[in-house]
Amino acid sequence: MSASKLPFTVSGGVVLVTGAAMGMGRLYALRAAREGAGVVILWDVDADGLANTAAEVTALGARAVVRQVDLASRTAIAEAAAECAAEGPLTLLINNAGIVRGALFWDHSPERDIALTMDINALAPMYVTHAFLPAMMADAARPRRILNIASAAGTVSNPRMSVYAASKWAVIGWSDSLRLELEQQGFGHLKVTTFCPSYISTGMFDGARGPLLTPLMTPEDAVDRAWRATFAGQPQLIAPATAQLGKVLRGLLPVRAWDFVGGKVFGIYTTMDKFTGRGQKAGTR
Repeated sequence: MSASKLPFTVSGGVVLVTGAAMGMGRLYALRAAREGAGVVILWDVDADGLANTAAEVTALGARAVVRQVDLASRTAIAEAAAECAAEGPLTLLINNAGIVRGALFWDHSPERDIALTMDINALAPMYVTHAFLPAMMADAARPRRILNIASAAGTVSNPRMSVYAASKWAVIGWSDSLRLELEQQGFGHLKVTTFCPSYISTGMFDGARGPLLTPLMTPEDAVDRAWRATFAGQPQLIAPATAQLGKVLRGLLPVRAWDFVGGKVFGIYTTMDKFTGRGQKAGTR
């Protein structure tokens, strides 16, 4: 049977999670270990957090491979990828790492805010995937998956999220284009899922409030939804359902009509007014 027809599993496989020191990254790593992954590769800049996650992964029976990686550095990504190549083709790649700067655009620092956000959120997933993709494409002995964590912020505009939204719009466009390229070129064993959640209560968005009928998702719920969508080979998941509704209405309504519905009815345009994140302006997933 073709690998594209087989059910996907991480059992005995190699899983890489970026941003694995805390939050959702840690939960993805633990989920992989619980479901029988042979090797879980953990990347993050936080050495202490990585050590803690690695200990939990090991306790669940998987082998943890830890690499302290600055995802804002293309060189660091290339070096870490070369070190991890010996583990074999990835069964599952989870591009989870991300940061947010919640401020008016003109209050952003070009280097500390704009460049760093784009480097970590938009470019790092591309560089990481580019490094591991050839081996994943070449080995069709089993189904393989890529999960790219974008955001519902990449589907609608929002004050005080201009740079973050830009980075996530980029992820969505790149991730879904990669999905189509793999399908068109006959790599049916390798599927890409783009996950676009609304606000998640990891601490990354402390102070933010959800729009109308859109409470903050718990990290556990978000990880479970993304995990199941990835296993099913679902191209894209926008969650919760009200976030999907926002995308649809924004596409159907004229701009000013959507401004009224999104801003005044759903309250999207004021959700970041009291944002603090981790350390006032910054948050890390």
